[in-house]
Amino acid sequence: MTDTLLVAKNLSVRFGGVLAVNNVSFDVRKGEVFTLIGPNGAGKTTVFNLISRIYTPTTGEIEYTSRNGPIVLTQQPPQAIASLGIARTFQNIELFEHASVLHNLLIGRHTHRNSGFWSDLLFTRTVREAELNSRRKAEEVIELLNLQHYRDALVAGLPYGVRKVVEMARALCTEPQLLLLDEPSSGLNVEETDDMAFWISDIKEELGITVLMVEHDMSLVSKVSDRVLAMNQGEVLAMGSPREVQTNPAVIEAYLGTIDDVSSLRRTQAIQEAA
Repeated sequence: MTDTLLVAKNLSVRFGGVLAVNNVSFDVRKGEVFTLIGPNGAGKTTVFNLISRIYTPTTGEIEYTSRNGPIVLTQQPPQAIASLGIARTFQNIELFEHASVLHNLLIGRHTHRNSGFWSDLLFTRTVREAELNSRRKAEEVIELLNLQHYRDALVAGLPYGVRKVVEMARALCTEPQLLLLDEPSSGLNVEETDDMAFWISDIKEELGITVLMVEHDMSLVSKVSDRVLAMNQGEVLAMGSPREVQTNPAVIEAYLGTIDDVSSLRRTQAIQEAA
C-alpha cells in the first residue's frame, strides 16, 4: 500500500532460551498514531529495539519507506537509523543533564550536518548557515512544545515532566518522518499526561509525523491512537481501534485475568462501595 510507512513481517527474537517476541506482524500507516499495549514483559519495547536496530531479529524483517525509497530496515546498521528519518525517546530519559535545553535540542540536529573537519574548524559560510538553520529548527520545536521558559536552563534542574517533553523535542529536531515514543506518560501526573496527549496530536496534525508509541496509560491511548496492537508474552493478541482492542476478551484477560476473575473483582468492588 502506498500509505504504508513501516511493515513488520513475522518478527521473532530469542534471547537464549527465552522467546521474547514470537511471529509478530503489523504495519504502520503514514500520518497515524499506532500504539503498542500490553502487560509488562509483553515484548513491546523489544519491538521498538528491533526498529531502532538495537536488536536484530532472530527471524523476520522490517520494511520501511524512507525518503529515498523502500528499504529493508533490519539490514541497516544502528548508526544509520536517525538519518533514515526515524527518531525515538526512551522509557528512562536519556538527556545530557549538564547541558541546557537548547544545547540538547541542537544535538538532535547532528544528522543534518554534512560539513568536514576543516570547514568546521574555519567556520566557513556554509557551516555558519547550517548552524543558523539548526538554531531556527530548534527554536521552532521550542515554540511548538512551549519550552521557551526553559530554553537556557540546565536539564539537571528541570522537573521530570519537563524533561520528558525535552527528550521528545530533541527527537523532533532530527526532523523524523517516524517518531517512536516509549511510554511517554510514564512518571507523569494527570495534567502532564493531558499535555502529552496535546503534544502528540500536534506532532501528528501540524508536523505530519507518524507516531509509533508504547504506552500503558489507556486514557492517553484512547485520546491519541488511530490503531492499537495488543501484545502478551511476545505475541499479538488483537489489533484495531482503541475501543475494539480494549473490549477484546483476550486483552481483558491479559490485563485483568479471566472473565470470572474480572466478575469477582467487580463484585468485591461493589461490596466495598456499598459498605
